Amino acid sequence: MEHALSPATLAELRRPRPYPAVSVLTPTHRREPENGQDPVRLRNVVAEARKRLESDPAVTRERRADIVAQLDRALAEVDLAHAEDGLVIFAAPGEHQVWSLARTVPERVVFSDTFLTRNLVSAQAAERPFWVLSVAADRVTLWSGGPDRVVKDHSGSFPLVRGRENFDAERQEQIGDIPSIYVDEGTRQFLREADTALSTVLRDEPRPLYITGEQAALSLLVDVGSAAKSAVQVPRGGLAHAGPEAVWQALRPVLEEEARKDTTSVMRELTSARGHKAFAAGVDELWQNARDGRVRLLAVEENYRVTVRDQGDHLIPAEPGDLDSRDDIVDEIVEKCLETGAAVRFVPDGTLGDENGIAGVLRY
Repeated sequence: MEHALSPATLAELRRPRPYPAVSVLTPTHRREPENGQDPVRLRNVVAEARKRLESDPAVTRERRADIVAQLDRALAEVDLAHAEDGLVIFAAPGEHQVWSLARTVPERVVFSDTFLTRNLVSAQAAERPFWVLSVAADRVTLWSGGPDRVVKDHSGSFPLVRGRENFDAERQEQIGDIPSIYVDEGTRQFLREADTALSTVLRDEPRPLYITGEQAALSLLVDVGSAAKSAVQVPRGGLAHAGPEAVWQALRPVLEEEARKDTTSVMRELTSARGHKAFAAGVDELWQNARDGRVRLLAVEENYRVTVRDQGDHLIPAEPGDLDSRDDIVDEIVEKCLETGAAVRFVPDGTLGDENGIAGVLRY
């Protein structure tokens, strides 16, 4: 199952396809007893997709058979034992993908000429992915981070390993407070190569960056290159050779403090926007401003969801069972804001007080 949504992957998912590009969404659960319902709900929503394929006169028999086969292959790849909060299946002639999301999704089946990506985009924005570079004199490891884990990432040819002929682990005398290996020209060249590889990764997929290592290693990496100059430094050695759990435990308190600072900054901007009449709140007001590209900063409480009905110029709360309701309008707003260059921040539930779970700062 897929987890990481890069800009290149998103562009590929949004590429027009012969009708129908089928998107199947269903909420999933991480724990018992809620996860007991997941297999049944998944089978039912896929059965709905098959039924719609059978009844759609615009779908030829050959294309129907192809997509049904792709749905069957996708189902075989689903691992509900490691489910997160949402599952998305994409199927089209000759292809399928399965995405596990750390954000809930509505249960729905969509036929179109592109895959439905807004829930993936919103989930990624909520996760706020980041990079971790763990640095040592003989090895530099890249980690991809999310809300509750890091995993080793092989982008940019990482991990980089210094050949034994170029590295003598025994020759590490102290020169003052600095191990001699970090004044060695071979080490400088090795970390220059790491900086070049890191620059490529950040260019292709910009994210916040954290770097771990002995203080001498961090200082040398910043000195010989440019990619890590604005990174948050975590002076902890040994993580270039460690597993993901050790890296996560070292990063977690730093990430928690960064999140607290970010939430405080967001609330400060929202308060200032009120005084300058550049403040908006609620899904109706923000949906209209998002479509016009007027949102500069969007703040959303982490678990805020609302179901609405489109009444032309306005969104109103939907009644239970309303077949024309839109139950992922928050994800639509998030995606539209990101498309128009807005910053999107997810904040803890209750942070926005009376603002109904969603608020924003307008550009003009």
